[in-house]
Amino acid sequence: MNIVRWDPFEEVGTLRRSMDRMLDEFFTRRPGRDGRDQALEWEPAVEMFETDQAVVVRAEMPNIDPKTVDVTVTDGALTLRGETRHEEEHKGRNYFRRELRAGAFTRTLPLPTEVKSAEAKATYKDGVLEVKIPKSERVRPTSVKVQVE
Repeated sequence: MNIVRWDPFEEVGTLRRSMDRMLDEFFTRRPGRDGRDQALEWEPAVEMFETDQAVVVRAEMPNIDPKTVDVTVTDGALTLRGETRHEEEHKGRNYFRRELRAGAFTRTLPLPTEVKSAEAKATYKDGVLEVKIPKSERVRPTSVKVQVE
């Protein structure tokens, strides 16, 4: 018999994420013409991390033309804006489920450190937008050699 450690704080975190998602959906949905809810706006999933030289943000944007995405780096924040569209609905289709997101999106992320916004570079590959923003010289780590006397 294995002993499994139970962490109540992990359970609370899971519950909180579920409640946040539920409240987000409640406040960002409006009734559609057919009585079902439609999302007003959606946000692409992102990951943000830093290296010694830069802050890197990766956003999932499948089936979005990267030419229509607006990337703005301001003092302390990165904003992604764009729009994706559904194909036209066909009369002959009998949908059982349709979860593909469509519509405008805006995602603003606070940056964790001081950056050089004018030197930001964005690339798009395989449905993922990657933005690299070099860190300011003042916040980059520097290596100091230890001198032995």
